[in-house]
This record gives sequence, structure tokens and C-alpha cells, in this order.
Amino acid sequence: MTDITDSKTEAARLQAVKARDELAATLDAIEDMLNVPKRVGELADTARGAYSKQPVPWIIGGAAAAAVVIGLIAWAIFRDD
Repeated sequence: MTDITDSKTEAARLQAVKARDELAATLDAIEDMLNVPKRVGELADTARGAYSKQPVPWIIGGAAAAAVVIGLIAWAIFRDD
């Protein structure tokens, strides 16, 4: 009887260890996904790589964004209220 109980206890302990390890892996994955500084760094690295491969679209995009900002500022200054 003790042998069966020990076997069940050991099986339960191993199952708990496995569940604990899976939970730790899941929590690590969630923490990695929600790590904003790390994600910003990865995004910056991706942007640098894309810019180094093809800078022209980035330059055009930057010029377009600047034109929009300048247009909004001009509109805010010169509008008739």
C-alpha cells in the first residue's frame, strides 16, 4: 500500500514540477512581450536596417511628415477665426 501511495505522490510531484515549469515559461514569454524598452529597441534596430537598405522611402516619408506639420502650423497661424 505504501508503495502505491509513494508512486502516486511522486507522480503528483512530477506533474506539479512540470506545471510550474510551464507556468514559468509562459510568464517569461508574457514578460518578454510586454517589455516596452526591449520592443522599442527592436523596432529601432528594424528601422535602422530598413533605412540602410533603402533610404529613399524614409526620406520621402520624413519630408511628407514635415510638410504636414508645417501645413498644420501655418493653418493654425493664418486661419480666420
